[in-house]
Amino acid sequence: MSHIVTIKTEIRDATAVRAACRRLKLPAPVEGTHRLFAGEAIGLGVQLPAWRFPVVCDLRTGQVAMDNYHGRWGAPAELDRFKQAYAVERAKAEARRHGHAVRETTLPDGSIKVTIGLAGGGA
Repeated sequence: MSHIVTIKTEIRDATAVRAACRRLKLPAPVEGTHRLFAGEAIGLGVQLPAWRFPVVCDLRTGQVAMDNYHGRWGAPAELDRFKQAYAVERAKAEARRHGHAVRETTLPDGSIKVTIGLAGGGA
C-alpha cells in the first residue's frame, strides 16, 4: 500500500540541520546569537550560498529567522533547498530509528521522493 505525505517543515532537530548542511556542502551550523540586518536572532545559524546574513533556526519553536531583503540579499530558492534537505534528512533518520528501510530518489523537477518500507518489507 502506498501513501503520499505532504510535510510542513518546522526545524527542531539539530542533527538533521547538520546533516542538511553536509548534504548541501554548506559550512557547519553555528549555535548562538546571529546578526541580521534588522536585529539579532538566537539559534542555530546556517550560512546559505550568496546570502548576506545567515538563516537562524530556533529549535524550540521550529521557526526560521532570516533577512534576505525580498531576495536581494539571498535567493529564496536556497532557503527552499535547505528546508527540503532538512525534511529529507529528518524523515530518513526517523524512519531508520523505527527500523524501516529508506530509499531516496531525486525527481527531474528537483523534488525528492523518499520511500519508506516497513521493517522486513523492503523499500
